[in-house]
Amino acid sequence: MSNSRRVWSGSEKAAVVMEGMKGRSVADICVHYQISQSMYYKWRDLFLANAGRAFEVNQITRNEQRLLKENQHLKGVIGELALELKKNDW
Repeated sequence: MSNSRRVWSGSEKAAVVMEGMKGRSVADICVHYQISQSMYYKWRDLFLANAGRAFEVNQITRNEQRLLKENQHLKGVIGELALELKKNDW
């Protein structure tokens, strides 16, 4: 008998949580999907904690800001190197 656990995608977890938010009993949901109630509530709490992100579509994340800044820096370095090569007549 395999002891492997099911891996749930984010959209699957959201769908399970939404069933509870629409009024289906948590006990029924957990029996149907073979998850514990503590797992359901963990998913629900995470879902609710991040619900505001759904309305931040146009916001740039910190990581994206860092990558944009790094990209600009690297483009500057490449430009300087290209000028240096041109100056040395390569």
